[in-house]
Order: sequence, then C-alpha cells, then structure tokens
Amino acid sequence: MKKFVKVTALLMALCMVLALGACAGKKTEEPAEKKTLTMATNAEFKPFEYLEGEEIVGADIDMAKAIAEKLGCELEITNIDFDAALTGASTGKYDMAVAGITANDERRLSMGFSEDYYTASQAIIVVKDSEIQGKDGLEGKTIACQEGTTGEQFLIDGNYKTQSFKTAPEAVSALTTGKVDAVVVDDAVARALSKEQEGATVVLDEPLTQEAYAIATKLGNDEFLTKINDALKALKADGTLKKIFEKYELPFDAE
Repeated sequence: MKKFVKVTALLMALCMVLALGACAGKKTEEPAEKKTLTMATNAEFKPFEYLEGEEIVGADIDMAKAIAEKLGCELEITNIDFDAALTGASTGKYDMAVAGITANDERRLSMGFSEDYYTASQAIIVVKDSEIQGKDGLEGKTIACQEGTTGEQFLIDGNYKTQSFKTAPEAVSALTTGKVDAVVVDDAVARALSKEQEGATVVLDEPLTQEAYAIATKLGNDEFLTKINDALKALKADGTLKKIFEKYELPFDAE
C-alpha cells in the first residue's frame, strides 16, 4: 500500500513539472500599447472645433480621430489659443495642430503642412439692417476678427480699423453689443456663429478670400507628413471625410 502511494505521489510531481514547463514555453503576450498622437487645437471655431460641455467636438476633431485610428494611435487633444496651437506644432511640442488652419505661404516658412482637406474663404458678418453690404462698405468702419488668423491678416493688409479678439465668438459678441461694425471670419464659422444669434446678424455672400485648410506640423517632419497624407487619402477614398463634413453641414470639395 505504501509503495502505491509513493508511486502516485511521484507521478503527480512529474505532471506538475511538465505543466510548469509548458507554461514557461508559452509566454503570455501583452497587447502592444498604442502610441500617442498629440494634437493642439483651439475649440472656438464652430463647426470645425468647439466645446459641448467639456467635450471637444467638430469636423476637425472627427477627422483627427479617424487619422489617429488609421495610424494605430491614441489621440491626445490639447485646447489652447490659436497662436499657441500654431507655435506648438511648429516647435514640435505637439505632433500636429488641427484648427481650421490656412496653409499660406507665410506659415509654410515656419511649419510643415499636409495636403489640403477643405477649401474656405473669409466672410463678413454684420447686424441685421446694417448699411454694410459688402467689402466696399468696410471702409472707415471698425472690424473685429480673431487673433492670428488670415482674417486678421486680410484686415491688416487692407489697412482697415481692426479690433482683434482671442476667439471668434468674442468678436461676434463685440458686434452684437455695438462695439464694432462688422466681423471678418472664415465663412463656415461665420454662418455657424450667426445662426446662434437667431436673426440678429447676417453673413454677406461676398467672399473676401479663397483659402485651403491643412494639418500643421514641425517643418521638415516629412516622414510624419507622408503618414498623415496617406491617412487623409484613405479617408477621402473610403468616404469617411465626406461623411464627417456632411455631419456638420459642410461642403465636401476635397478631391
């Protein structure tokens, strides 16, 4: 009887050793941690980026999330002033800035840009029944705009009397309270902000410029831009970008 117990114990011990050996041979693979794609924006530019409660939403945000997914990355968004977003991208503090950014010649000197993803223009917002009916009516008037934007540059280049604000909503508030005579801001943003005024303001149909939005990053970061451009092309080809723009009632005109 004792002999049988001893043999059984030896067999059990041998099985345990074999089982442990098998476990050691099969290493448990941890899922690879996704890389983080850092992005700066200015969430005061409806419908491209704006706040709903504490959440940053908008067409640019949806697009950036789709790009991050294509790249296999987690997207980390930082909401800061528009000028700071541009500086952060150009210095490499953030991987990219996405904030309705016009890729003009001046900006191309200090930062890199992706391919265009949206065509925009500057537009004029006035109060209902304003005597300003177009560009010619801006002469001698005080015009509000957002700091660091191409709208501001348009006014400066035209020697208009300009008041710059940190955000486009602040500029519109100055208009509705009678502190300025008009606002110059990107057309889609102008229409979104004017709609919130429930008829107190109107957007004039005359476009002041023609511009193209692109994703900004550090100058010379060509490998990263290639990845971004490939992701953008894929989003255009599979219809994702079109759906995003339609969701925010924006025209899809990117080829």
